[in-house]
Amino acid sequence: MKRALIAGAALLLSTSALADECASLSNQTEMSTCAAQQYEAADKTLNQTYQAVMKRAAAPQRDLLKKAQQAWIALRDADCALIGSGTEGGSIQPMIVNQCLAEKTTEREAYLASLMQCEEGDLSCPLPPAS
Repeated sequence: MKRALIAGAALLLSTSALADECASLSNQTEMSTCAAQQYEAADKTLNQTYQAVMKRAAAPQRDLLKKAQQAWIALRDADCALIGSGTEGGSIQPMIVNQCLAEKTTEREAYLASLMQCEEGDLSCPLPPAS
């Protein structure tokens, strides 16, 4: 439960921050560039958290985590392609897709970060507690 609250709070804060940063820009090119930069930053953070989780995980869990991450990437990309399909060919499409990618990546990072908060005796959490 504690992990879900932490992940939820992080998600709420990060999603509103993502939208606020680009909202004040004056043209589509700037907004699209901003959304792409936000996705890039979210992806970098996700990769750092993923590596930390991989280090903490036992060998069999690493294989499962890798498979889960690959499946999640495919789902994220397909979902964001669907979200962007309503603006196909428009100048706003890259921004819409990158906003989606940033939001979903931030969500995933929060989830993976919550796995690093396992408490002793929490059998629903696959990683050992921090030492």
